Amino acid sequence: MKNLLLALGVLLWLALPARAQDAFTAALPGLAGGFGDIATSVEQLGALGDPRALPILRALQAGQLQKHADGRLLLPGNTDAATGQPADASGAETVRLNNRVRQALRGALGRLQLVSPDAAERGAAAEAIFRSRSAEDVPTLQAAIARETDAGVKAKLVLALAAAQLVAPDEEAKRDAIARLGAAGTVEARALLIEARAANPTLVTAIDISIASIERSLSIRRAAETLFQGLSLGSVLLLAALGLAVTFGVMGVINMAHGEFVMLGAYATFMVQEACRGIPWLAPWSLPLSVPAAFLIAAAAGAALERGLIRHLYGRPLETLLMTFGVGMILQQAVRTIFGAQNREVASPAWMQGTLMLPGGIAVTQNRLWIIVFGIAVLLLVIAAIRFTRFGLEMRAVVQNRRIAATMGIRTGRVDALTFAFGSGIAGMAGVALSQIDNVSPNLGTGYIIDSFMVVVFGGVGSLAGTLVGALTLGVVNKVLEPYAGAVLAKVFVLVAIMLFIQRRPRGLFALKGRAAES
Repeated sequence: MKNLLLALGVLLWLALPARAQDAFTAALPGLAGGFGDIATSVEQLGALGDPRALPILRALQAGQLQKHADGRLLLPGNTDAATGQPADASGAETVRLNNRVRQALRGALGRLQLVSPDAAERGAAAEAIFRSRSAEDVPTLQAAIARETDAGVKAKLVLALAAAQLVAPDEEAKRDAIARLGAAGTVEARALLIEARAANPTLVTAIDISIASIERSLSIRRAAETLFQGLSLGSVLLLAALGLAVTFGVMGVINMAHGEFVMLGAYATFMVQEACRGIPWLAPWSLPLSVPAAFLIAAAAGAALERGLIRHLYGRPLETLLMTFGVGMILQQAVRTIFGAQNREVASPAWMQGTLMLPGGIAVTQNRLWIIVFGIAVLLLVIAAIRFTRFGLEMRAVVQNRRIAATMGIRTGRVDALTFAFGSGIAGMAGVALSQIDNVSPNLGTGYIIDSFMVVVFGGVGSLAGTLVGALTLGVVNKVLEPYAGAVLAKVFVLVAIMLFIQRRPRGLFALKGRAAES
């Protein structure tokens, strides 16, 4: 790779006219002089746009450029800076810097990086020039835009050119720059225009129009990002509430240990990741493998709870509530004893990391985006299991009329156990998703139990469609209110609104018939 870059640099050098090559050679001796000479040489090298100057100035900035008493310069590796040939380093000393030289280096490196073969470097240089905004950079940027082939870098160069033209004396160029910055629609462009407003009284109207255009773009972007954050929160609430929609909405059991089943799913994810850590080819698949593992662990815990305790308390909601609350505390303490009270780290796979830029400059985090997809997929699987399997048919029969279902040969006790295990397993899968955005600790599920109950009650007890609509509605409303009221007051407002709504519609948005509805 280094040889390729060197070859490109040589080709660019050969393409330069002889005058530019002589200017490069003439500028080098100043780097071996005093601070004033060094700063002047740095500025000259930066203005030439010669790619050979880039490694020299980088070595100078890093404190690795050396000089001989006769004025010869040495790069790291004892290479002569002018000829590229090996040289004797004996008696050489490091070229020293001061603040003036450092400032000249920043500007020169920014200009020189515009001719770098690396697109990322050229983009970084364009951003640096955009921030420095000097009228002297206009010709350099125009030449860079003419030869640029990368669309992303070219867009950055165009903005940097607009910023440079905004401080240039040409008023027509300023008008073009103002229009270009207004079309960019970024916070940085708005700040630049606001700063230029006072210095350009004849262009105030054009600047105000561009600022208004940016404000509209930013408001649309903020609304889109708020919507995404609301959908992201709604998908988390959907995952946490789906299992409760089965255990509470279908079976009528107030399971206060539901949050602890979510927590068990998160710890199952941690255990699977630890087991896969020593197997290189299996490590990238640790998160997908955690989904069935979390479902089975939480489902087994749910089946044990239903068969051991809950089946003796059907029809006694208060006792069920107190008992499951106690079981939740026992599960928390058991996990705390086994894994410790400290948070456990669950790493996200590479395809869930980073930020995705959508059209219009809307930034979305990839882990949240995948959680939205995962939530929809889990919902579809739950609907399919209830609608198209024998287990789902028996579960719906028991909910609609337990006595007739029993007379038809359906083992209602077995259906109760499987239904509760199914709902608990869904809670475990929610823990897999939450491990990617929250701390894996014994208290993980505590913060979601109240929100889960609100989603189920608001959407309609036993209705999966209601759970989906309720989760997304509460998520979006929370995120819309948070900038104005804060996170705590936003939740309070949502809770009060649900209380008032339930006064008018006690069975929620989508009322269903069933054991919970009839009791």
